Amino acid sequence: MADEQDIRTPVDGIDTGTPHSARVWNYWLGGKDNYEADRRLGATMRELYPQIIEIARASRAFQARAVRFLADEAGVRQFLDLGTGLPTANATHEIAQGVDPTARIVYVDNDPIVLAHARDLLSSRPEGATDYVHADLTDAKAVLREAARTLDLDRPVAVMLLSTLGHVADAVEATALLHSYLGALPSGSYLMLCDTIETPETQAASDEYASGGARPYISRPKEILGAFADGLDLVEPGFGSISLWRPEGPVAGEPVDQWGFVAAKR
Repeated sequence: MADEQDIRTPVDGIDTGTPHSARVWNYWLGGKDNYEADRRLGATMRELYPQIIEIARASRAFQARAVRFLADEAGVRQFLDLGTGLPTANATHEIAQGVDPTARIVYVDNDPIVLAHARDLLSSRPEGATDYVHADLTDAKAVLREAARTLDLDRPVAVMLLSTLGHVADAVEATALLHSYLGALPSGSYLMLCDTIETPETQAASDEYASGGARPYISRPKEILGAFADGLDLVEPGFGSISLWRPEGPVAGEPVDQWGFVAAKR
């Protein structure tokens, strides 16, 4: 009982006894910024659905390739990273400012441990800017208000939702949320999105994840996930497994069950 009491003691406002998606994801990526509750759920998920480790790695790789494309080929200089999670190597600002040091990035998350690390680790090139907004991504009005301190919302912005929209269970609400963000941004902005597609295996994994105490994360049929790009112009190769989105080399193994796209606002 003493051990259980220890892991449920909040640390600087952090509920260490309840799994959080950012910390579970960190565990899957081999990081150390997680607690016993996160590791227990992460290990259970890994046993039930082994591809989750590959998905976590593929998502980070997709992010790097897509940000590099947007900063380089598309000329985007502003990024709004929603549900960023814990800082890792090749973070959005590192990639974007590696292409153009004047790039400006705003990260958004609602986990106190992400806030603590963001203060220390999310540094910027002096020519550009990097900021962190501690908020729930579903509060688009508040996020955009705070993001406007760093980003010029009258100029194109790349909105990033990577493995996070599954936390919004209702597809209509998820669509409305996307419209809230993109509707506030000008033509030439982009949406970068990926989430888990629905299969018998991913449905079982989603059920287990929710029963483990974390905020529920659902998988969606391909058709519903792809419909989030309606009204936007898909960047080649379009919508599909993130393993196949502009890979930098031959793709080993089967494409992961995480699908996504990059699309431009007209």
